Amino acid sequence: MSDPLFHRSKSFLAVIDVQKLFVDKLAPEARAPLVDRIRWLIGTARRLGIPVLAMAEDIARNGPPLPEIVAALGADVPVHDKRVFGLAGQPDILAGARAFQRPQAVLVGLETDVCVAQSALGLLAAGFRVAVLVDATGSPGDCHGAGLDRMRDAGITVTTVKGIFYEWVRDLDTLATVRADLGPLPDGMTL
Repeated sequence: MSDPLFHRSKSFLAVIDVQKLFVDKLAPEARAPLVDRIRWLIGTARRLGIPVLAMAEDIARNGPPLPEIVAALGADVPVHDKRVFGLAGQPDILAGARAFQRPQAVLVGLETDVCVAQSALGLLAAGFRVAVLVDATGSPGDCHGAGLDRMRDAGITVTTVKGIFYEWVRDLDTLATVRADLGPLPDGMTL
């Protein structure tokens, strides 16, 4: 691999199952910070011109994404009704990913060891380079770490919101241009 970094011109952001049912499985103190980092990253991607692929599992049964996620997505980003655990296994969602014509997928959402892991592995098998963000994904208990380990072992990049942000921004001029538009940073995050 000649360039192991992720580029804003080659990436899309996949937002997976940020629904109340799944968020509520996390420790109470972990919920708001995780959702806030995902919300902030969606806004950052949109500001940088990075397309967003959004989905929620079985919307009729499990409900839509959380209101703050829907607001960050905006009216122009459809939320796919995901009927499988791994997004690459659903033809309309995989077609949505391919339609961006970008070879790099950055994944956030829930749950790390199930839908995020299966989506990452499926996208990898479909020819995408994949990154998953350790601080913008979640599963209860040890399942989060187990999911991250499985993906890392398969060759998926495991990084952070801050790390992918700087890979997308790349230089001080771009940072200065977008910094004012990013809104308040999630708690505990510094740039």
